[in-house]
Amino acid sequence: MTNYQRLLFAACALAGCNSAQPPTAVAPVVASRNVTPRNFTLPSGSGCAGAIARYRAVLDNDLAMGHVGQGVYATIQSELGPADSACSAGRDGEALSLLRASKSRHGYPG
Repeated sequence: MTNYQRLLFAACALAGCNSAQPPTAVAPVVASRNVTPRNFTLPSGSGCAGAIARYRAVLDNDLAMGHVGQGVYATIQSELGPADSACSAGRDGEALSLLRASKSRHGYPG
């Protein structure tokens, strides 16, 4: 056996020791879609009721796309309860302030 053949044999033998690692588990995909549907429209309306409805629509879309986890979604929904109450009682300024605070905490614009 020549030196070349010995070297080739050794390389082949050692290559068997470097087998591929077992595949790692991948987390399941939670989102049911990856883009906003074409027919998505923000609710109309003015004042605090319209602003809250639009924020909820964006949140629902973000949850469906997997951009927001269920825990964060539930937290934001609970934050909107007092905003809803203030809006229903005619305290628009308070409701909009609560809405802005929630958006700021969770990284939503304005």
